[in-house]
Amino acid sequence: MTQTDTPFVPPAPVPRTTPPSRFEIIRTVMRNPLELWGEPSFRREWMQVKFFNERTLIVNHPGLVRHVLVDNAQNYKMATIRQLILRPILRDGLLTAEGETWRRSRKAMAPVFTPRHARGFAEKMLAQSRLFTDRYETAAARGEIRDIAVDMTELTYEILSATLFSGQVTGTEAEFSGDIERLLSSMGRVDPMDLLKAPSWVPRLRRLFGYRILAKFRGIVEQTMAARQQLMRTDPDSVPEDFLTLLIRLHGPDGLTIDEIEDNIITFIGAGHETTARALGWTLYCLANSPADREKVEAEIDEVLAREPDPVKWLDAMPWTRAAFEEAMRLYPPAPSINRAAIEDDQWDNGKGETVTIEAGTTVLVMPWTLHRHTLLWDQPGAFIPSRFLPENRGKIDRFQYLPFGVGPRICIGATFALQEAVIALGVLMSEYRFDCVAETRPWPVQKLTTQPEGGLPMRVSRR
Repeated sequence: MTQTDTPFVPPAPVPRTTPPSRFEIIRTVMRNPLELWGEPSFRREWMQVKFFNERTLIVNHPGLVRHVLVDNAQNYKMATIRQLILRPILRDGLLTAEGETWRRSRKAMAPVFTPRHARGFAEKMLAQSRLFTDRYETAAARGEIRDIAVDMTELTYEILSATLFSGQVTGTEAEFSGDIERLLSSMGRVDPMDLLKAPSWVPRLRRLFGYRILAKFRGIVEQTMAARQQLMRTDPDSVPEDFLTLLIRLHGPDGLTIDEIEDNIITFIGAGHETTARALGWTLYCLANSPADREKVEAEIDEVLAREPDPVKWLDAMPWTRAAFEEAMRLYPPAPSINRAAIEDDQWDNGKGETVTIEAGTTVLVMPWTLHRHTLLWDQPGAFIPSRFLPENRGKIDRFQYLPFGVGPRICIGATFALQEAVIALGVLMSEYRFDCVAETRPWPVQKLTTQPEGGLPMRVSRR
């Protein structure tokens, strides 16, 4: 039987067949929300349920996704529980700001993340990927086992630091990336007080350790900003024209406050590299378990690198590599939930005589985790099949059934940046090394802020 006949099915919670009790809901959401979803969530187009006596609409129909997140997006604000989790970390960063604050920030930062500007980052992405890959030389010679989840976090942090901050973040890279990891791990999980919608001033015991890391983290960001401001005053000709400089120059009555600038630096350093890191790790893991697909990706990378030195062109020149990354994001979406709340009553008609009524105050859950694995939308939804994302097959995928970067006004501003970064990183890593699973490679997807591999991704690195 060929690989095509039996594609790799990576680990994921088995959908529930019986509704959980109230206690099970609390316990599961605190431990791993991905284990909460029942079988109907993967086969029904929408579901209206009660969650802690709160009206909740679970959306899996692409048309309804479009209605909520695009066509009538102004009627849907950020859901309370989401904000209770994220705002203590990111405050008024782009992911959590709302209203006029969000509009000012989005407009101000959009020019940095246009496709043209993203292409300008390609050479630095390539240089950082090569520097990082050099570290594997000794590991490969000794047949060492590396935690690829940790490695990808460090790699994407170094790329982000070099491209958006010119490598001038105060403190050592290892210390800073480690602090980010601990911060997101401790602060990014649901606390019982969140489920009860207790005010933000009520202590969250699960996050007490995280608050100490957050204070240290913000202190480093303040030092980084102060150092750049000092350079801008004393030696303006040597100031890098990067994201950090742009943000500081936006300070003023018509721009951003100092606090908002700090919040956005934290947002991009924290969430900006974490999402790509997780997707890269899952990609290498899935390819290690899908030899035929890995051979296609390796052959493509070898051919492109032999003829095309310009990394700007790699994204278009490597359809198999990009497809593998996108398929990994389908199975393990970096942001597994998109949470909204209806401001006013709303309705949506599916064109077949069925109408969904959404009352004001209803929590609306667009769940990439269920949407990306939905039986009505995908063939073999639990299997790793990169070919579904090849250019000739993309037309079969509705724009609103695949949301690794969200959609609508609040679509991830760094989507092009992340895709380019991922293909360049995979191109460099896989051109020289092969990553194989070992007996200890038993990851389990857990939802924190992102879809993380519990137990890490221990893999053996060897020269190709």
